[in-house]
Amino acid sequence: MLIPIHPQNPEPRKVDIVCDALESGKVIIAPTDSVYAFICHIGHKQAFDRICWLRDLNPKKALFSFLFADFSMASAYISQLDNRVFKLMKRNLPGPFTFIVKAGQDLPAYLKNNRKTIGLRIPGNKIISAIIEKIGSPLVVASLKSDDEILEYHANPEEIHELYHNQVELIIDGGAGRLYPSTVVDCTGSEPEVIREGAEPLVF
Repeated sequence: MLIPIHPQNPEPRKVDIVCDALESGKVIIAPTDSVYAFICHIGHKQAFDRICWLRDLNPKKALFSFLFADFSMASAYISQLDNRVFKLMKRNLPGPFTFIVKAGQDLPAYLKNNRKTIGLRIPGNKIISAIIEKIGSPLVVASLKSDDEILEYHANPEEIHELYHNQVELIIDGGAGRLYPSTVVDCTGSEPEVIREGAEPLVF
């Protein structure tokens, strides 16, 4: 099902439909503040496994990112942040950035698998932000990649629907997506390091 949601003023009724799907363990495709992505509720292992299958990823080895509403929600899933790293995040979030940080103790058991780091994202996209706030729980996210050698990511929601309508519960049409993924910053070393330049440059 393709469900259009206003990118600036997400309709509460439609947000509820999406949240019901996620809370029942379904996988959806939604816009983020970078590219369109597969998304599921962090509490549903079968949905996580489904994303791994769709993306041909090894669930024990793949590095996953998580969408949080704010730092308060993220704090339960990550180790305590260095003050310098926290200030760097505050300058850039919400926005199209993934910060690799040390994982905390509250990750669901199925996600641990010796996983020592996670990707932390706090999106600025109003649709996905409304969904996270309504659910009150983090979401697992994996970018929707294209097989096209020139256009690496799908940006047109109608084309995405043609390709994936039989493979996911619903697809959100939140307008054209961006063609560049999030900027990735590794915060696990002695100094934060940009390991992938993405949709926007990091402000130090």
